[in-house]
Amino acid sequence: MPRQREELVAHYWQRFCVKNDTIGFFGPVGWGRLDRSVRGVVVESGRGLVAGSAVYFSSWSVDVLARVLEGEVGLREWLAPRRVPFLRVDGESVTVPGRPAQRVTPLVRRVLERCDGRSAARDIQLELGVDGELLADLVKRRWISWRLEVAADTYPERQLRSLLEQVGDPAVREAALAKLAILERGRDRVHAAGEDAEELSAALAALEADFAELTASAAQRAKGARTAPNRALVYSDCRRSATVRIGSAILDELLPLELCLTGARWMTHRFTEAVGARITAAYHRLRARQQTVDLGSLWFECLPAPHGESIADIDRIQGELRERWMRIIDAPPGARRVQRSAAGLAEQVREAFGEPGAGWSLSRYVSPDVMVIAEDLAAVERGEFELVLGELHVAMNTLGASLFVMQHPDRDELIAETTADFPGPRLVPMLPKELPAIKWSARSRPSLARPEDYEVALVDHTADPRRARTVLCAEVTVTEQAGRLVATLPDGAVFDVLDVFSHALTNRVMDRFTLRADADHSPRVTVDKMVVARESWRFAAGELAFATEKNEARRFVRARHWRDEAELPRYVFVVSPGEPRPFFVDFDSPVYVNIFAKAVRRLAAKDPAARLTVSEMLPTPEQAWLTDDQGNRYTSELRFVAVDQTAVEQAVAAPGQLKEGES
Repeated sequence: MPRQREELVAHYWQRFCVKNDTIGFFGPVGWGRLDRSVRGVVVESGRGLVAGSAVYFSSWSVDVLARVLEGEVGLREWLAPRRVPFLRVDGESVTVPGRPAQRVTPLVRRVLERCDGRSAARDIQLELGVDGELLADLVKRRWISWRLEVAADTYPERQLRSLLEQVGDPAVREAALAKLAILERGRDRVHAAGEDAEELSAALAALEADFAELTASAAQRAKGARTAPNRALVYSDCRRSATVRIGSAILDELLPLELCLTGARWMTHRFTEAVGARITAAYHRLRARQQTVDLGSLWFECLPAPHGESIADIDRIQGELRERWMRIIDAPPGARRVQRSAAGLAEQVREAFGEPGAGWSLSRYVSPDVMVIAEDLAAVERGEFELVLGELHVAMNTLGASLFVMQHPDRDELIAETTADFPGPRLVPMLPKELPAIKWSARSRPSLARPEDYEVALVDHTADPRRARTVLCAEVTVTEQAGRLVATLPDGAVFDVLDVFSHALTNRVMDRFTLRADADHSPRVTVDKMVVARESWRFAAGELAFATEKNEARRFVRARHWRDEAELPRYVFVVSPGEPRPFFVDFDSPVYVNIFAKAVRRLAAKDPAARLTVSEMLPTPEQAWLTDDQGNRYTSELRFVAVDQTAVEQAVAAPGQLKEGES
């Protein structure tokens, strides 16, 4: 047990202190500005580590309470039933994608039309002279949903409170609100506890006890591959006291990013061509079977979104991306360090990746994470630094996620930047509240929606139906115009169909950009002063014999001998197909060697031929330049968002700006 606790602490230590994870008190968000009036990096430390924090409910915890409340006597009649998004009501028939049309009576048609998510069941019953049995039958047919559904939001408890306040029966309303208030007070106590460990522990325990009593459910979800992040009832996000201004010395050395951005754009354009052709073929199949094609039918025809062949497509395109980069970089065989200049590579990059094309709405974004290697801020001022490109997040604005937006001092400023990128309204798909496969939760949800944007429900209806410009996919018509598919909304607004598939497309490409060769060893590649690829190695799990050594001391010694033979650095990060996220290893630390060995054994037990990727840690711990007001050093990364300005210029005249019939 002591050894297990030691390894647990080590796991948390590496996540909170070595990796640049944005997570609560241990990984606060710090906002900065680009400022060419200064040369180096100017840090205004503020006081302490954290300037502000907030405690949020996990979406699942409020959903569990809603499920309990909807069963309370007298509440359901005040809930507003809604049609499922893909149900098409057309005259005297009802159609669900993939199934024959079913005839319905005029009364059922009128009931379905009134099930809009805004009208209470009792109002529909009184207006049309029907009883609850008809609504219950429509639920059984899976044509409508009649539940207490909480819209996806950073503050789900506010959404639930808004719904409960519409209940017309005072006794029912107040009883439900009182139960919600118990959890809200518990959340407030957790927030008030701050950094007082004992009070925080007591507050969390009390909140969990109240939740369990109110819902008869566990107060924490089990860890597993099918569980999204935020397993506890509440989570915290914090804003760092320090703010940063990035000056000309750093900005002038970002030129190698332009080469990477050009390659990323090529990848998204190629992917658009491949998947766009498959979506168009799906449309033609539907068009051959039915007179008109609605968006819901097209979406289901393409599942798993954006298309069943999309993974094979991006695998092929990524392979071609690697090959082109390898020809451009032209690393000598066996080299461990490769130095190139941006000026020397620019023409080759233009020839390899400069093909014109078109992407989807989100593909104009690329979000690079950049780290600074420097002894201290004075070294940056003198120009004695290097940069390291961490991840290049393709087709996404990482800073639009809730965990960043809610810690910004002025959200309206971010909205204004979004409007600069998208001058007109957008068509965005409603996203599930959680996606465990990609670690998607309320913290990572896009949070820069504007009133002028349309939200279309595909399968999950996670927006407030009362919100203006909320549409159902069954009510959106898809047609082919000038060789491309467009979606026409009920009010006549027209958008490229790929806008609806935007997040599904992004999920396929967001982590696919790489300059590394598909080889057992890849050198460190530096362009000017930026390391664009760390040195990395790949090993088959079954070949790492030290991992199976039962004696801990001998295992540690054998691991260090193996490290010396492989010429690995002391500090590395390991990516294993058997682990949920990359992890840190210090080969001078017995506990981290044990953690590494266990990961190797787990993977080898599943597949001895499966390979782990080991990458050098860069910057290393002693190269941390960010300090607080007490002089304590912290690891950090600079998160940028790059926007393809040519795509923005084209967007000014995009179909979303037009009504049908206008030109």
